[in-house]
Amino acid sequence: MRGGHGGKGSASFRREPFVPRGGPDGGDGGRGGSVILKASNEITDLSGFRRRRRWHAEAGAAGAAGRKTGRNAADLVLDVPVGTIALDFEGALVADLDRPGASAVVARGGLGGRGNVHFKSSTRRAPDYAEQGLSGEEGELTLDLKLIADVGLVGPPNAGKSSLLRALTAARPKVGDYPFTTLDPELGVAEVSGVRFVIADIPGLIEGAAQGKGLGQRFLRHIERTKALVYVLDGAAPDPWKDLDIVRIEVAQFAPSLAGRPHVVAVNKVDLEPARKLRARTRRRDVFFISAKTGVGLPELASAVASLVASAPAPQIAAAAKVTKLHPRGGPQLAVEKKGGVYIVHGERVERLLERFDLETEGGLERFQSELDRLGVNRALESAGVEPGDTVRISAAEFEYQP
Repeated sequence: MRGGHGGKGSASFRREPFVPRGGPDGGDGGRGGSVILKASNEITDLSGFRRRRRWHAEAGAAGAAGRKTGRNAADLVLDVPVGTIALDFEGALVADLDRPGASAVVARGGLGGRGNVHFKSSTRRAPDYAEQGLSGEEGELTLDLKLIADVGLVGPPNAGKSSLLRALTAARPKVGDYPFTTLDPELGVAEVSGVRFVIADIPGLIEGAAQGKGLGQRFLRHIERTKALVYVLDGAAPDPWKDLDIVRIEVAQFAPSLAGRPHVVAVNKVDLEPARKLRARTRRRDVFFISAKTGVGLPELASAVASLVASAPAPQIAAAAKVTKLHPRGGPQLAVEKKGGVYIVHGERVERLLERFDLETEGGLERFQSELDRLGVNRALESAGVEPGDTVRISAAEFEYQP
């Protein structure tokens, strides 16, 4: 992601017949566009960011004569699914877009340079230089999608979670009468007694999912924001209760807060003989025996889930370790180090001076040297032991030091 560069300021002068002492009239450059992420319900995945990985906002227009300010560039607004989080290259949170319409500036555009009209003074009547526009912020972002759902269907592979989602909502995930597991989360909307809630079908969990086995870690994060969970079991499996223990352990290991989330247990496939036998010998009252295929038990399960959603508190999402911007400002103002006979000057304000001034012009170079002295660069270099003729490096530019 990169914000647009600011436009150059203009170094121009009024030249009109019969108008004495026209003077400088260079306008300012326009601001560069920013890159903005905006959450939208119209987008369902981040596939567009796989096809294109570089996003650059437009640069601001240069200033012109007659004190004309350059046009500000339009911001680049990128629509992302609701639930997208943006992380910087260190893994720190930059933005959490958890609701429709939420937006965040992830790369700010650079400011436009000032025209030479700003540098006129009583001692400098005809400044022949203007500022260059500043570069836009630039950095790498990782976009991650955490689905926004009220209820998460979790369970082992082949338990019938996708079939249950089809039975409770209008979603149409892939199902079949052969063993397979969902590869991508699916969402559906259910409504019971006026209560609407979103259900997410999470790919099947196996033992060790919290440590990354199978598809576990890749999709367990999608249930972090759910209000309630439905543990879906295969009633025809050899030991459904052992499967339940495995799944609950994996959920708790991935995020301990999920273990205490309101939940119900649904044993699927009561249309099969093993599940009917299990139902006959089970005395647990907190378990719903259902058949996603025939519809047995689904009204009771849907009513219980709707009650959970209506009464469950909003999930407490753990706060990020830190929140940063791509290029945080306010770091060390000035530092000088000697490396291989070269004095290297560090400091954001000093380095940005190189962007502001055109050193090819005499006035720009003079102004640059004046600003260096004002910021204390010369004193810092002398304290570090610099001698006349030594090489000084600021960012990518090198100079010969002369007091």
